[in-house]
Amino acid sequence: MKIKRNVALVCLAAGVPGGMVWAQAVGEVSVPREQALSRVVVTATASERDVADAPASVTVIDGDELRRRPVNDLADALRGAVGVDIGSVGLGREGISIRGMNAEHTLVLVDGQRINSSASAIAHSDFELGWVPTEAIERIEVVRGPMSSLYGSEALGGVVNIITRAATDEWQGSASSYALINDHGLDGDAYKSGFYVGGPLVPGTLGFNAWGEYRHRDALQDAENPALTALDDQRATSGHIGLSWTPDDAQRIDVAVDAGNETQEGVRGGTRGLSYASDNDVQRRRYSAAHYGDWAWGDSQVRLYRSTLDRDAWRSDGGDTTSPNRFVDTVLDGQIDFLAGEIHALTLGAEARRESLEDPNINARGKQSQSHYALFGQDEIYFNEQWELVLGSRLDHHDDFGYEVSPRAYVLYRPSDALTLRAGGGRGFKAPTLKQLSPEFESRAAMGGRGIIRGNPDLEPETNQSFELGAAFEQGRWSAGATVFHNDVRNLIETVRQPTCYEPGRVCLAYDNVARARLQGLELTAGVALSEQWQLSANYTYLDAEDRTTGERLADRSRHRANAALAWSPAAPFTTRMEVEYIGTQYRSDSEDDRPEYALWHWYADYDLTANVSLQAGIENLGDERLANDEASVYERADEGRRYFAGVTVRF
Repeated sequence: MKIKRNVALVCLAAGVPGGMVWAQAVGEVSVPREQALSRVVVTATASERDVADAPASVTVIDGDELRRRPVNDLADALRGAVGVDIGSVGLGREGISIRGMNAEHTLVLVDGQRINSSASAIAHSDFELGWVPTEAIERIEVVRGPMSSLYGSEALGGVVNIITRAATDEWQGSASSYALINDHGLDGDAYKSGFYVGGPLVPGTLGFNAWGEYRHRDALQDAENPALTALDDQRATSGHIGLSWTPDDAQRIDVAVDAGNETQEGVRGGTRGLSYASDNDVQRRRYSAAHYGDWAWGDSQVRLYRSTLDRDAWRSDGGDTTSPNRFVDTVLDGQIDFLAGEIHALTLGAEARRESLEDPNINARGKQSQSHYALFGQDEIYFNEQWELVLGSRLDHHDDFGYEVSPRAYVLYRPSDALTLRAGGGRGFKAPTLKQLSPEFESRAAMGGRGIIRGNPDLEPETNQSFELGAAFEQGRWSAGATVFHNDVRNLIETVRQPTCYEPGRVCLAYDNVARARLQGLELTAGVALSEQWQLSANYTYLDAEDRTTGERLADRSRHRANAALAWSPAAPFTTRMEVEYIGTQYRSDSEDDRPEYALWHWYADYDLTANVSLQAGIENLGDERLANDEASVYERADEGRRYFAGVTVRF
C-alpha cells in the first residue's frame, strides 16, 4: 500500500511520470534497476521505500537464500552479514551484536512488531531466536545503528526485522527438510522440517496462511569430558495461522496466532567437580490484529499485539534456577502517512506498551510491570532527484525514569545514477530492565555464589549517540559500498561492588550507570559478476571498541571480520558456492592472551530436479575448527566441527 506514497513523491520531486522513475542501489544491497521498485524495505522509515532510497545502513537477506542452506535459528540466518557478530552469551548460546554493541542492544521485530526479550531477566538466554521458521521468511532487514526514533527502547545498536511471507491471490506453498551430520563421534547432529502454505479462501476478500516447523539438535559432547555437553540438546516446534480480510479496496484486516515450544537439555560441570543436569522448557505465544487503510489522503495503520514467553528450568543438583519466569509484552500502536505539499512525506504515530515479568526473585510478590508511552514523527523531504533529507524524533515516557527523546537525521545525495552518498546521525536508548530497577530484586548467583546483586530504582537509560557516513556505487556488473561509523555509548549499566556488605562473608553488588564506550569503524562491501556463470561478493568490518571508563579495548570483539562467497552456475538447474567467514583476534583482558583468529569454510550446492523439487547438499566447516570444544580455555563457544548437509525442498 505505502509504496505509492514514496513513488509519487519521487515523481513530484523529479518532475517525471512514475513509470520513468528508476532506483539506485544503496549499501551492500544490489538490485537490478528494472526490478528495484519491487524490492522494498520498511524498517528504516516504518513505511515502504525502495531499497535504493533507504536512509540507513540496511542489509536485506532473502528468504529463498536462507532455504538453500541449513539455518537453525535467527543467529544462523544472519551469519556473514556485514557489521553483524554472532557472539556467545554463555552456556553455548548466542546473541546478535551489531557494530560491536551488546546483544541486548539489538531489537528484534517480526513484521514490525517487537518481540519481548528474556535476556533482560534470564542469564545466557537466546530463547527469542526461534520465533519464525525459515520456510516462512520472505526477507530479513538488518538496520545498523540506533533506531529509537521509530522503535523506542532496545533499538540502541540496531534492529533486525523478520518479514514473513504473506497470503497471495494464488495458492502457493513449500515444504523442506534437511539433515546435518557431524563426521566425528561427539553427536551434535541436527534435523529440521518445515512448511508454508498460503492463498485465498475467498478470492479477493479473504486470504489465509499457515506455517510450521520442527527442529532437533542432538547434544554436542564436550571433547575433554564426553559426560558433559558443550551444546545442549535442543527440540523445538512452532506454528502459525493467519487471516487477511480485505472488505474493500481501501482496507485490510490481519489477525494471526503464533505458538512455539522449545526444550534445551544439557549436563554441565558444577562446583567442586560435581556435574549436574539442566533442563529449560520454553513456551512462546504471539497474538496480533491489525487494520491497514489506503485512503485518498494517505495511509493508516492500527495494531494490537501481545507476545508471551514462559520458561521453566530444573537442575538435578537443586541449584538456584530463578524459575519459573513469564514475560508479557502488550502493545497498541498506530500511525498515519500522508503527503504534505510537493516535497514532504509525513509519518505521525503513537504507541502504548505494557511490559510485565513474573520472577521469584524480582520482589516479594514475584511480579513487576511497567508502562511505556510514546509519540513519534518523521518527515521525508525530497528536494529533487539528487537530494533527500529524513528528519525524525520520538518522545518516550517511562513509569520510572520519565521522558526520553530520540532524534534522528539522515541525508541522501545522488550525484549520478551509479553513485549514492549518505550521512546521518541519531540517538538511541535502552531502558533499564524490570529486575535492574526493582529495589527488592536480589540474586545470590554472582561470583560463584559469593556475590549478592541488588536492584537500583535510580538507574538511567543507556544511550548511544551515533554518526555515519557512507557511499554506494553500482554500475553494470560491479557494486561496492563503504561506511564509516561512530557510536558514543553512555550510562552503560554494570554491577558495582559495594564498600560494605550487610551479610558477613558475602560481597554485595548493585547495578549502576558507570560505564562508557566508544565503538567506531569501517564497513566495506563489494560484488562483481565475473561472467554469466561466476559471481563474487565480499564484505569486511573493522571495529575499534574502547571502554572509555578504563581506557582498555572492549573484550570479546574482533577488530577484523570478513566474509566472502564465490558462486558458480555452469547450467540452469545447478548452482554451487564456496563461502568463508574470517574472525580476527579478540581481546580478553590484560592478564589473558587474545583469542586467536580463525576462518570457517563452507561449500553448498543446489540442483533443481524438477520445476517444483530442489535438492541441496554441502559441507560446513571444512577445516573442522571446533573452537571451544578443542580449546575451552581460549574460545567462548564450541562449534560442531565438520558436518555434512543434505536437504530437499518441494514447492507447490
